[in-house]
Amino acid sequence: MAAPNTTANIPAGKRPTAILHRTPWVPPVAASAEGIYITLENGRKVIDAVGGAAVSCVGHRHPKVLQAIKDQVDKVSYVYNMQLSNQPAEELAKRLIVTSNGAFELCGFVSGGTEAMESVMKLAIQYYGEIGQPKRVNFIARRLSFHGNSLSTLSLAYHPTRRAPYAQQLNTTNFYHVSPAYAKRFQKPDETEEQYVERLRQELEDTFIALGPDTVIGFVAETVVGATTGVVPAPKGYFKAMKSVCDKYGALFILDEVMSGMGRMGTLHAWQSFGDGVAPDIQAVAKGLGGGYATIGAFLMSKKVADGLRAGSGFFKHGHTYQGQPLACAAALAVQEVIESENLLENIRVQGAYLESLLQKGLRGPNALAAPYTFDIRGGGGFWAVEFDFSDAANLDFKGIAFAMRVQAHALEHSLVVMGMTGGSNLEGTKGDHIILAPAYTVTKEEIEKIAAMFVQSVEEVLRECSI
Repeated sequence: MAAPNTTANIPAGKRPTAILHRTPWVPPVAASAEGIYITLENGRKVIDAVGGAAVSCVGHRHPKVLQAIKDQVDKVSYVYNMQLSNQPAEELAKRLIVTSNGAFELCGFVSGGTEAMESVMKLAIQYYGEIGQPKRVNFIARRLSFHGNSLSTLSLAYHPTRRAPYAQQLNTTNFYHVSPAYAKRFQKPDETEEQYVERLRQELEDTFIALGPDTVIGFVAETVVGATTGVVPAPKGYFKAMKSVCDKYGALFILDEVMSGMGRMGTLHAWQSFGDGVAPDIQAVAKGLGGGYATIGAFLMSKKVADGLRAGSGFFKHGHTYQGQPLACAAALAVQEVIESENLLENIRVQGAYLESLLQKGLRGPNALAAPYTFDIRGGGGFWAVEFDFSDAANLDFKGIAFAMRVQAHALEHSLVVMGMTGGSNLEGTKGDHIILAPAYTVTKEEIEKIAAMFVQSVEEVLRECSI
């Protein structure tokens, strides 16, 4: 079965552009922004209800962040980290370690999420080389995961449509995949939550044994799966069970919190609230680290991993030109200080719960037009998704255009930016529509009400438009 056409007949922009865009249409141009509002080139103001891609966490033009960037420009804009370090990088690293409450010992900086996950993999490989276990060459991740857009991170991940164009170039020798932890879709009707977790734990252990336990580097998972399936948390006890397998066979437990970390779930690290409180051996973060003010990501490592490297070469055998760039680190440091000083994690927990209540009422309430098709509303903090299911919708005809993309287009017409995604409801990536909402942690109650109302209106318009 072919994947549905997600973009056909969506009007393409007419303006000329020299950019090779990521979309078949030419996107509107943002001219300015403040808070959660973006003003387009034509003067129209839109609400960014998804933070770009769950990135903008303190809103646009926050004065403290702007001032930090300006101050750093006046000091030093760039040094190469194989020659010199810099003050913002040192301070940001210290902050990330201190606020981890002992989970992490050392960290390093890169320019984004894909680089962070690439660094995580290289760090894990180097760790086993340093401690004298070079036979460990295999990674185990999950199907319906997404860990980046480089060839290596696409190999690690398992997003069928993203992988498809590059299938011949992907590494299938050192990357293996087990089932997603997605109870709403894949837990058997006769299974309890505990039995489902145990089945997944056993599958991971069986994979270790099949590969040879002493060949496995580690198990890699998104604490809360982001774009691929749409804000899907694992069932209770899952991460504790997965880590027990890693510990049993001496492998690393690795978490990808590029999208769900740095406050997005209402806690600084997603594993603190949605991961059984189980700290990883290595973790990647990115989006909420710099909040869109800078292109920055980071990899964090436990004392075990740090000590392994210290006992060996003592340095990381990997890097990039803009690693630890002073302006990026200054911006990220200011973003993290704003989150703490303005108590934004508490705010986004409160506003996120309010958003869920409004979505439940608008999409599942009495006489809600979307109720028969609203499969799930899920999330936490500032990260939410609505999954729709049209398996039995004989009275609807989307004319080959995915529902989620239709809703995204309608929402933008109503000056609301959301993220529509498809293909997360089955292992083949051919079924499913989900839409993600991820407003800035600064969002107010009144703004939440606007977002929910505009979103529900957009959903209902598409349903009416496509009714047979």
